[in-house]
Amino acid sequence: MKCHRLNEILELLQPYWVEKPDLNLTEILQQIAKEAGFTGSLDSLSDEVIIYQLKMGDKSKSEPIPGLAKDYEEDFKTALLKARGIIS
Repeated sequence: MKCHRLNEILELLQPYWVEKPDLNLTEILQQIAKEAGFTGSLDSLSDEVIIYQLKMGDKSKSEPIPGLAKDYEEDFKTALLKARGIIS
């Protein structure tokens, strides 16, 4: 599992770092943390915050999270009926 997470972070980090090649890794992580609104120290920055920010940083605030998009429903009534199995 940890190899998968590391590979995901590296895959997401590469295009971000290519845009800012003059920064070192610590500066990149500080910038990602700042963009995410993280105010703690870097040693407490979780990889979930990094992954989420790299995936969703350039997306609209109202856009659904990619992993949840398949289950996303605009209409609450439709979502409720699907959850109850009334409609599919």
